[in-house]
Amino acid sequence: MDRSQDWMEDAARDLEHARASAEGGHYNWSCFAAQQGAGKAVKALCQRLGAVAWGHSVADLLRELPGEGSCAPALVRKALELDKAYVGARYADAHPRGSASSRYTPEEAERMLGYAEEVVRFCQDLLSGDKPPGRD
Repeated sequence: MDRSQDWMEDAARDLEHARASAEGGHYNWSCFAAQQGAGKAVKALCQRLGAVAWGHSVADLLRELPGEGSCAPALVRKALELDKAYVGARYADAHPRGSASSRYTPEEAERMLGYAEEVVRFCQDLLSGDKPPGRD
């Protein structure tokens, strides 16, 4: 059963959550939600391409896409930055001191959201049959 649309719907909701969190000053949660949205979009693409999508690393998921889904190294580098928010945005002990919420800035939240939107667009384009710009 192809559930790629379900994954994409959840990805879109995570990006909405990321935007709302940033607007509310919860930059760590914005970064985490952005990472989650990007990951769910790549899982949607994996599902459609018949690949196994295991784990929560957006970069690893992008790297493991089958040939027709392969993407540019620049997009993988952005995904690597998103992946840093998977643990660090949620747990104080991921940092030498201070709360997780004190470790993220408005600029980071904006940048991470932009990266997540790029990943989601890449996946949407492939799911719709268009050649995404991040493939070269």
